[in-house]
Amino acid sequence: MTVDPTTGDPATGDPTTGGPATGTAVPVLARTRKGLAAARAALPAPVVLVPTMGALHDGHRSLLRVAREIAGPGGSVLVSIFVNPLQFGPLEDFDRYPRPLEQDLALCAGEGVRVVFAPSRREMYPAQPMVTVDPGELGQRLEGKSRPGFFEGVLTVVLKLFQLTRPDAAVFGEKDAQQLALIRRMTGDLDLGVCIAGAPLHRDPDGLATSSRNVYLSAPERTSALALSRALAAARAAAAGGTADALAAARAVLANAASFDPAVRLDYLVLAEPDELTEVGPDYKGPAVLLVAARVGTTRLIDNAAVNVGGPQDPVPGLDAGTATAVAPAAVAPATVAPTTVAPTTGAGGAGGGA
Repeated sequence: MTVDPTTGDPATGDPTTGGPATGTAVPVLARTRKGLAAARAALPAPVVLVPTMGALHDGHRSLLRVAREIAGPGGSVLVSIFVNPLQFGPLEDFDRYPRPLEQDLALCAGEGVRVVFAPSRREMYPAQPMVTVDPGELGQRLEGKSRPGFFEGVLTVVLKLFQLTRPDAAVFGEKDAQQLALIRRMTGDLDLGVCIAGAPLHRDPDGLATSSRNVYLSAPERTSALALSRALAAARAAAAGGTADALAAARAVLANAASFDPAVRLDYLVLAEPDELTEVGPDYKGPAVLLVAARVGTTRLIDNAAVNVGGPQDPVPGLDAGTATAVAPAAVAPATVAPTTVAPTTGAGGAGGGA
């Protein structure tokens, strides 16, 4: 592999074509800020960012297809791969988090990604940051309560990535519902000018929400973990009867799973309104989201599903009986997009670069 003497980055591709001079469809790999700036300058607009921590799987593939749809035939998809230390607690899995970069690059190549930004820790954080993003009250609940400092780390790295990549739009998975709500809020509150799109949660064929951490699960642990998706399905089936019925149905599934070997240890189960994720009351009717977090063995898992309290449910692929789970090779899942128009940018003054 040749190296660009100006940037110090591998010269692996041409960002204007999505492939290198040899004709192999691989993205440009930028490992430094200077290399990213050079690659970003050559990208046709609009530029759509998909931030990841790597260990890419079919769930990420669905995000990339949403991003490609938003970018259109003339635009560009840019992926960041960075395992962000700021969002890991002292007893969490930062050191063992999988980092299969070559496999990730191959997946990105197959999905038409033009540039992959994969910085080192030192490149992303030359010094320990003294100024970080406060997630506010929303960031103190649910995941924020269970993982103190998590959303401060998430929002800080996302803001840095927006500044470095200057995207017109960015795609995040709806599996991380609270993260998506906070990123949308930060983007609006700080006038970042980036269109935020939410890609539907992707499930494995057995119904488990697709996650890079699923590789930690043994076969018996994975069998136990299926209680999370079954609890969500049970709640949806009972939701016509109201909040209490939906929660009772989910809790019954999880209570039974607590006796499994290995056991499912519940962290939280909350039925919330879909925007600010405020817990709904017993008389609530209408759209909501049911969020669950639990541990199986040493692995912590999260999941969620849309629930129409007091009414019929829209089908959820992979969760409801008779719905498909896999993403077909050419399929693009419909995205939930924040109300900002994606417009091409010119020069260095693109969206997200001025905050």
